[in-house]
Amino acid sequence: MEDLTKTWSKLKLSDCEGSNVRLLEEHAETEWVLAAKFPTRRVLNLNAIAKTFSPQWRASKGFQVRKEEDHIVLFTFKDQPDMMRVLAGEPWSFDKYLVVMQKFDGSKDVRDMGFELATFWIQVHDLPLRFRNRMVAEKLCEALGTVKREEEETAMVGDRFVRVRVTLNISKPLCRGRVITLEDGKDLWIPFKYERLPNLCYRCGCLSHDERSCELWSASEGNQGEESPQFGPWLKASPFLPSKSKLVTVPGFKELSKKANPLPNPV
Repeated sequence: MEDLTKTWSKLKLSDCEGSNVRLLEEHAETEWVLAAKFPTRRVLNLNAIAKTFSPQWRASKGFQVRKEEDHIVLFTFKDQPDMMRVLAGEPWSFDKYLVVMQKFDGSKDVRDMGFELATFWIQVHDLPLRFRNRMVAEKLCEALGTVKREEEETAMVGDRFVRVRVTLNISKPLCRGRVITLEDGKDLWIPFKYERLPNLCYRCGCLSHDERSCELWSASEGNQGEESPQFGPWLKASPFLPSKSKLVTVPGFKELSKKANPLPNPV
């Protein structure tokens, strides 16, 4: 049936079959859809997926879960803000594996979608105090992917680290940190940690598969040998709690005075 659908133009159509039915935008249902890929070898259970995400997303008008392809699911929302909150809350995981999401408008086959991008909060640790600021942290993370710069300052600073929100290509190994060089020529290693990091391949550092699906694992026949692990659980960051932020900004005295005694409106 699928092949027939794609080759319908080669068929000899009857008058009934060939009479075009024109569909207008007003005929379509108003809904917003996220396509999601589950990079796991396990068979997906739609009920389990719905029970997992329903209390986390708390969609005001609910959502539907529909299997579209093997390990690809469509989440359909009736309310656009619900969908946008889900995207803003990335990353999401199911059964400890990353769920890769992107908007889906139905204009192309889900099998042609890349499912290579996911957004994470990255903690940039151990910067020297005078360089522990948003500008430096974002500069270090620019090589990783697309930096999201709309975040508020209060969401950026933690205990000895600065947070940066970055959209990454998950088919590439996670960046474990960067080397910085100070003006005196001293080199320092600046480690990165990833918040809400799900399972990843400790062989190659990618999130798109597990170790047993990794080409490096197959090549070594499951034997790691004497080689030191290049990736590990140290990449996982502790949860960031805004209520325990290490940064409090106090406005200037003149600024407070202006707010307390605003200038009178001109007559």
